[in-house]
Amino acid sequence: MAERKPIESWLTDMDGVLIHEGVPIPGADAFVKKLRESGKPFLVLTNNSIYTARDLHARLRRMGLDVPVENIWTSALATAKFLDDQRPGGTAYVIGEAGLTTALHDIGYVLTDHDPDYVVLGETRTYSFEAMTKAVRLIKEGARFIATNPDETGPSTEGPLPATGAVAALITKATGKQPYFAGKPNPLMMRTGLNAIGAHSETSAMIGDRMDTDVLAGLEAGMQTFLVLTGLTTPEEIEQYPYRPSKVVDSIADLVDLV
Repeated sequence: MAERKPIESWLTDMDGVLIHEGVPIPGADAFVKKLRESGKPFLVLTNNSIYTARDLHARLRRMGLDVPVENIWTSALATAKFLDDQRPGGTAYVIGEAGLTTALHDIGYVLTDHDPDYVVLGETRTYSFEAMTKAVRLIKEGARFIATNPDETGPSTEGPLPATGAVAALITKATGKQPYFAGKPNPLMMRTGLNAIGAHSETSAMIGDRMDTDVLAGLEAGMQTFLVLTGLTTPEEIEQYPYRPSKVVDSIADLVDLV
């Protein structure tokens, strides 16, 4: 294997890497502090499209993690960037929360249920049968189907919740149309994120807790990949995949000295 170049920029997943169920993972504060002091470009990523970057900045700060707004990259922002490149000034029917609607408003999109260019599905706490029915009918009438991320379940203190991927599957079954997923593991999310901070994949690293989204997206974007074992993936599960991360570590604390 060719010698990798030194890591000059970092991308890290949020849930399972920096925080777990609203509590910082030991070492996360030291890692973020070291990143900020180093001056290296970095992004904290999340496939969750519910919150705006400003919301997440405030939530992380309350946990003792001071991540600037401009260093937060969500699947909602990646989706908005994709749509702005594809069809500037378009229209969309949106199922989602403020993170997604704000991102689309910010690129000049009009949100409407009247003959929209796109149906955009994101994460929400309350998936409405009425909204899903409307989405199905609009897609049947010709609207293009976009979804923020393919995660089928999300975490909660009570257990897993159905997430965007599961609802997208329902809409696909009803329409015969597959969505285009903008979030991880689509390397598009990584590449647009790298572009946002002026970084290059060959000198960047991705840290995540999931093989099927974080590691795969980092790998396909050409980055070094670090898998932490503080989230959803166990050591036994790693062997089930046909690809491997560059390195497996117990937690984010093990990477502080690499920054």
